[in-house]
Amino acid sequence: MSEDNQAEMTSSCCASCHIAKVDGIKLKECADCKSVKYCSDTCQKNHKSQHEDDCKKRAVELRDELLFKQPENSHLGDCPICMIPLQLDQSKSSLYSCCSKIICGGCDRANDSREEMASLEPKCPFCRTPVPTKNELDKRRMKRIEVNDPVAMRQWGVQQYKKGDYSTAFEYFARAAELGNAEAHYRLSQMYDLGNGIEKDGGKEMYHLEEAAIGGHPNARFNLGCIEWNNDNKERAVKHWIIAAAQGDDKSIKYLMNAYKGGFVSKENLAAALRAQKAAVDETKSPQREAAEKAFAS
Repeated sequence: MSEDNQAEMTSSCCASCHIAKVDGIKLKECADCKSVKYCSDTCQKNHKSQHEDDCKKRAVELRDELLFKQPENSHLGDCPICMIPLQLDQSKSSLYSCCSKIICGGCDRANDSREEMASLEPKCPFCRTPVPTKNELDKRRMKRIEVNDPVAMRQWGVQQYKKGDYSTAFEYFARAAELGNAEAHYRLSQMYDLGNGIEKDGGKEMYHLEEAAIGGHPNARFNLGCIEWNNDNKERAVKHWIIAAAQGDDKSIKYLMNAYKGGFVSKENLAAALRAQKAAVDETKSPQREAAEKAFAS
């Protein structure tokens, strides 16, 4: 049987009993490898011994394809006002509890200046909700949590973590991670690494680092590179650092330079990574942000 015929049969017939997808017969794809289909759970169970090795191999390949795909941008995304990518240095932006939006320093300062000049009440630059008092802040965050806002969940987890309430922090990080929040996955990886409030678990640390990296988290990607390097997986480490560099991560550039000196990165790839890192950083710049930074520094 030719490869084309084999592929056609795999997609249209049960891998175990070979019944065709006709006359109302529905086939369910193998959730792990997505390369074969079955007409029933019984057929899938009967075929397990024949399929298990190929399934595991293909599942690893699919995971790597997803893991090493360059994200379109970092997990922070764009400022919702100026629509310019947010800087990786989160001290240069503000998170508002009313709408869980991260506003860049440039737009934040522009809003402050406008309000000051017009003697207006301070409001959120995005949703225009009045800026809360300290006592109102937590109430607003809990309201956001009640509507399943993963950013609010993560921030509440951060607050509890700083207080030393690791069990509550873990609970909220886990809830936010289930909703796809990359920063929450990163926080969970740190908890599994340090063993704060939970048992240390290298496997779960790696899982959450990978999920965060897939979600565009450059620090998670950098850490994965370090782990792979220490495990003597130099090629995988370099791949991670190149991806993180293209998101603007300067730590990864430093490690790529060291890898280049050791002969693990070509001159061409290092040069490309340097260009990509500079381009990513340049994309986050604007005259408004530069003015804000100068104002804050003075």
